[in-house]
Amino acid sequence: MILRNVLFITFGFQIMIFATRPIMTLYASHLGADTFQIGILAATFAFFPLLFAIHAGKIADYFGDRMPLFFSNMSCALGLTLPFLFPTLWSLFVSQAIVGISHVFINVCMQNVLGKAATKENRDHYFSVFSTVVALVSFIGPVLGGYMSEHVSYASVFMVAVAISVIPIGCSLLIPALVGQKKEKAGEDTGNTFALLKIPLLRKALATSALVLYSRDIFVAYFPLYASHLGISDSSIGWIIAIQGLAMVPVRLFLAKLADVAGRDKVLLFSIITAGISFILIPFVSNAWMLLVLSAIMGVGLGCGQPLSMTTTYNASPKTRTGEVLGLRLASNRLSQLIAPLFFGVVGSWGGLVTVFYISGAFLLGGAFLTKEKTRPAKENVTVGH
Repeated sequence: MILRNVLFITFGFQIMIFATRPIMTLYASHLGADTFQIGILAATFAFFPLLFAIHAGKIADYFGDRMPLFFSNMSCALGLTLPFLFPTLWSLFVSQAIVGISHVFINVCMQNVLGKAATKENRDHYFSVFSTVVALVSFIGPVLGGYMSEHVSYASVFMVAVAISVIPIGCSLLIPALVGQKKEKAGEDTGNTFALLKIPLLRKALATSALVLYSRDIFVAYFPLYASHLGISDSSIGWIIAIQGLAMVPVRLFLAKLADVAGRDKVLLFSIITAGISFILIPFVSNAWMLLVLSAIMGVGLGCGQPLSMTTTYNASPKTRTGEVLGLRLASNRLSQLIAPLFFGVVGSWGGLVTVFYISGAFLLGGAFLTKEKTRPAKENVTVGH
């Protein structure tokens, strides 16, 4: 029951995000924004969440997950209403700030709910199913947004997203009103949040998660601009981005078994290298079908990082601080999402859009080897912190 409700919330909320985020950069460009301004816009999604992520986790630990989920979904709907009502550049910035903060609270709470509902043995499965739904919706969302923007208007995409918000808002009230663990066990396992970074497995999980997420964000932010310059239509751009999400579905369905057989470290290393090579090859391709293939290969690569890092992060957490640690994970994600768009906005303005893909691919390849360190076998990894 809990898993089903979380999946319904995930489906509705993520469709809102994935339908609007690729359109955001095209909408901004339509309103006259240059490459650097679009970089700032993409970074806005991460700036305020970076400040609130750890607090979001502490709130979930103390008060439980239901009310933060409900109010965050309401706020997300409000944020997506602004670009529909006010078709201006400033409304896009305000919208991304509100949606970004909501996104952090929703993700921390949903992951915390799943972690509590699962046992140590089936936690990989729960997070894999959760990530599979995210991947499936990341296929549906860009296609929906692409067709709506091409055949109706950019503003209409946000109107549809707000209508869909009824699903996650309603399902949020079905989450059990569990009393936060910290309220029951105040004084246990307390301390400075950043002291948790002394846990080696946690550091590795945070680095992997940040690498994968910033890469996905850079692709979603800058690929529409690159493809648009090639004369590819909005709906085709939506399909190319969407196929990346679809490619993640089969990977995540079998990820738990794959990690058991091959080992987490090998799966992560191979997946990030695959994504990095795909990034570098994008500027060499101008055909829409070939870009579709590269996007799918990139999806296979990026599809492993998030669920594996979620499980490792939760399992490496002190039992009464799981929300706080998940918040730390999202804070590190948002830090990479904040720095990367600003950096690549400057890079794109200086060297052209193609340099964004070259350098991002190089970062992925370098990061893959930097996060490769000697750790204990996969079956031991999942028990650390318990």
